[in-house]
Amino acid sequence: MTTTNENASRAITPRRVGEGKGWVYAGVAAGLAGIASIVGSSFAGAVYDKDVAGDAGAITQRLSEQTAPILVFHTGAMVSALLLLAFAAGLRRRLARVVPTDSLIPQVATSGLLLVSVALLMGSALTTEFVFGVKDPDLLVPQTAAMFGHWIGTVPWLWGGAGVAAIALGLAGRRYAATSGWLAWVSLVLGGLTTLFAISPLQYMSGMTGPLWLTVAAIGLLKKP
Repeated sequence: MTTTNENASRAITPRRVGEGKGWVYAGVAAGLAGIASIVGSSFAGAVYDKDVAGDAGAITQRLSEQTAPILVFHTGAMVSALLLLAFAAGLRRRLARVVPTDSLIPQVATSGLLLVSVALLMGSALTTEFVFGVKDPDLLVPQTAAMFGHWIGTVPWLWGGAGVAAIALGLAGRRYAATSGWLAWVSLVLGGLTTLFAISPLQYMSGMTGPLWLTVAAIGLLKKP
């Protein structure tokens, strides 16, 4: 016969369940959405068009013809930003179970992904203001529309945090068998490249390699190492 204290102890003991894969699927979707955001941003590059360079009014007119890719960019960026929260949390849990308890790897990986999420959130923050405004130039100053073009062509491309996360995952894979061997190497290579882009004057190139790593890594994590 159990005592009252034993019953109370059982009631407050957390029940451990098997690790689901929802967070990994969130990572796959976040990576694909991140790629979509980069593609959308690329097709909304009126401010980089040499035919209208320096002409704020012409840039505004060109942006008014690019509202579809702007919306693709915005949707992809926001979907990726939100899903990254779930993937970052799941990755931290996965790594914390295999690395030493005092290792910084789980927190570094999570922090890197959260930096990307913030960059995507801020990169898409002005969309509503301008995606409709450029349709009616009388409602905005053309120079601000040109600024918006530069904004969406730079800020959401800052995937340097993904490079740090990729290196952390790669190290965890090599040192503690947290991932399969191929994923560890892919993470180290793409993570190193993304990080180098981020700290160089070519920092926006990290927006091309970062989402690629995220997609590949999430797919690779669908299977346990």
